[in-house]
Amino acid sequence: MDKTFRGAAEMTAAMTILGTIGLFVVLSGQAAVDVVFWRCAFGALALVLICGAQGLLRRKISLKKLAIAAVGGVAIVVNWAMLFSAYGEASIGVATAVYNTQPFILVGFGVLFLGERITATKLGWLGIAFAGVLMIVQAKPGSVDYAGSNYALGIALALGAAFFWAVAALLTKKLTGTPPQLIALIQVCVGILMLAPFVSWNALPEGGTAWGALLTLGAVHTGIMYILMYGAVQKLPTYLQGAFSFIYPVVAIFVDYVAFGHRLQPLQLVGAAAIIVAAMGMTFGWRLIRRKVPVGAS
Repeated sequence: MDKTFRGAAEMTAAMTILGTIGLFVVLSGQAAVDVVFWRCAFGALALVLICGAQGLLRRKISLKKLAIAAVGGVAIVVNWAMLFSAYGEASIGVATAVYNTQPFILVGFGVLFLGERITATKLGWLGIAFAGVLMIVQAKPGSVDYAGSNYALGIALALGAAFFWAVAALLTKKLTGTPPQLIALIQVCVGILMLAPFVSWNALPEGGTAWGALLTLGAVHTGIMYILMYGAVQKLPTYLQGAFSFIYPVVAIFVDYVAFGHRLQPLQLVGAAAIIVAAMGMTFGWRLIRRKVPVGAS
């Protein structure tokens, strides 16, 4: 089987799995902090097995890199908690669409902390994405059951989750050469230590559905998803990695509709499409305005 084809299949599977994460968060019936804790706990077990099988547990890592990975773990845990909380207020589809403003926040960090330059084209895509967020904020939920009691709070939580994802991504840039599976293991271990004092130990999940959802979030959405995603990254060129990443929000919106009947309103659909297209434009370096070729030029 062709290497690129295998990578495409792995990335498609990884992004499809990621797109279903909201469903299992809701099925667990737990508060966001509890869901994140159990995802970290079960994810750590899965990643220990993965890293052990790959011989990564014997790999040495400097204290500096360990500290950077740990701080990144704090950012990832806050990111998950905010995103999972956003599901209950703004719905899975809307929260995921807004969450995909991540690339623009990361670009802003690059300008502020890495000395990178921002072009007029990137500013244009940022403006389109911002307009998409405004459309989603202004749109009214389709029914009383569509979202939680505070729709605007859900949007804010999704934006906050995107911010902390960008923080973690910025820190990860400083971990070049460290196996990503090992970074993920460090991050979920940090999550366990960070959230253990806040878990509802007196009201643990009840029933097979809740525990099954939490186990799936840890083993599948963390362990297996990492194997597929990082396997694909090794086989695909960067531009294709970016292309397949946009499967995630599309699957999330579809799952939200099929599982919970949450249909995006027309203005929400336009806003979500604007964010996704703008993120694609940013990722692939699309130009908003084509330069005119002088007459007579060949």
